[in-house]
Amino acid sequence: MGDRRLLTAITINMLLTLAQVIGGIISGSLALIADALHNFSDAASLLIAWVARRIGRQPADHFKTFGYKRAEVIAALINLVTLVLVGLYLIYEGLWRLFEPQVIEGWTVIIVAGIALVIDVATAILTYSMSKQSMNIRAAFLHNVSDALASVGVIVAGTLILLYDWYWSDTLLTLLIAGYVLYQAATLLPKTIHILMEGTPEGISIKDVINVMASVDGVSNVHHLHIWQIDEHKNALEAHVVITDFSETEQIKMALKAALEKRFSITHSTLEFEIDHCCKICC
Repeated sequence: MGDRRLLTAITINMLLTLAQVIGGIISGSLALIADALHNFSDAASLLIAWVARRIGRQPADHFKTFGYKRAEVIAALINLVTLVLVGLYLIYEGLWRLFEPQVIEGWTVIIVAGIALVIDVATAILTYSMSKQSMNIRAAFLHNVSDALASVGVIVAGTLILLYDWYWSDTLLTLLIAGYVLYQAATLLPKTIHILMEGTPEGISIKDVINVMASVDGVSNVHHLHIWQIDEHKNALEAHVVITDFSETEQIKMALKAALEKRFSITHSTLEFEIDHCCKICC
């Protein structure tokens, strides 16, 4: 069901992009072309997300022992880098228009942007429920919402051109769309890179994890601890655990894994146990 929704969203956004580019060329509106480029990046991001979802469903094998779920994170990185490039290009074109103003056909801008608004809202509805579980789909959903807002802005610019001949409003809107695109990329890019760099999951403190593990009966020390995200939803941990009695290893391991999952949602943990030599000498 989710894949069909994505394919539907991809198709209508590709058709919308084509219509906006044609409308922008005919009318001379850079804002309309800017919105088309943003729409194209959304359609491309949905396509990449669709492919990544299919790859991510593959089970772990001897090449990828953790599985293929990170394909979606890589897809998010590709989409966000593309957004940055699109945003920078729009700023370049917008500033160039300040030196070479062009006549813009207001009615064409309004009609095409109106059609875009309807399609953007429809795409956002298609992807809303899926956006709650996936970084890729959530980014695409936010892009579609911003596209809808941009389409509203393009309609406003077309109206201002018709009523007051304010052709500069088209350039201003282009720069605003570019700014918003770059803002979105800057918001999501650090999180994506953080996952790929195997950073500590957001909201988890290394100190808190060590304290919780050390509070388990039989544990005297925790060191060499590493926490990272296998994918957007699965946290992993590895650590050396010093215990006082090797005969209680299994009970301590079960207690540690239960505490990690309950307190920090860490579902994959690799624990190496060591004997507390000081305690052993004292005994």
